[in-house]
Amino acid sequence: MRILVTNDDGIHAPGLLALTHALAVLGEVVAVAPDRPRSASGHAVTLHKPLRIMPTHLPDGTQCYATNGTPSDCVVLGLFSGLMSGKPELVVSGINQGPNLGEDLTYSGTVSAAMEGTIYGIPSFAISVSSYEASGYEPAACFAAKLARLIAERGLPENTFLNVNVPDLPEQMLAGVAITCQGRRRYQGLLDKRTDPRGKPYYWLGGEVFEVDQDGGTDVEAVAEDKISVTPIHLDLTNHAALETLRGWPWRP
Repeated sequence: MRILVTNDDGIHAPGLLALTHALAVLGEVVAVAPDRPRSASGHAVTLHKPLRIMPTHLPDGTQCYATNGTPSDCVVLGLFSGLMSGKPELVVSGINQGPNLGEDLTYSGTVSAAMEGTIYGIPSFAISVSSYEASGYEPAACFAAKLARLIAERGLPENTFLNVNVPDLPEQMLAGVAITCQGRRRYQGLLDKRTDPRGKPYYWLGGEVFEVDQDGGTDVEAVAEDKISVTPIHLDLTNHAALETLRGWPWRP
């Protein structure tokens, strides 16, 4: 099995190392990741400058590749630059430090890399630990290997990838696996205006979660209940329920 691994936390992130180790028993694993953190880069692709591939090593000495591109760029480079012996049979993005729940999906470079793999017809999933100060990645890495085996055996629905969030807990404390829908996790926007040493203003973007949904069956609820959340995400973003409503509007002048 040929597996392409990437992330948005950068080539030196401990989650990437844990993921690569866990998947190595399944076959050929090649890691292609940004040369620096690219969190919240979304589905950005690089069109205005050349992309470079720099051979390097993970902390354990495993060969890997750093790039100056985004997570989505990493998938394209992994597919078409000849780094692998053949076309990947699976794309895995992670293990992200911090959750990718609710609206996080629209910002996440981790999730977007899995989406990019799906666009090219490759079964893909993104996996995150639901803490920004993760105490360890082994439970998530073990689950990633299990999920990779299941996908190899059963496949995924067309144009669908999986978004996985693992609570930051020892494996024995996890309360199982929940198949979930995408929830809501709203942020209080923050724009912090500051002044540099030359007296020029600059701005620092941030934001804190101020509201989460209480609906049943969501990724947000599952993680709050110490369950691993597995959410199928479809490439078709159309709100099909709204089609007939919009067709009924008075479009003609």
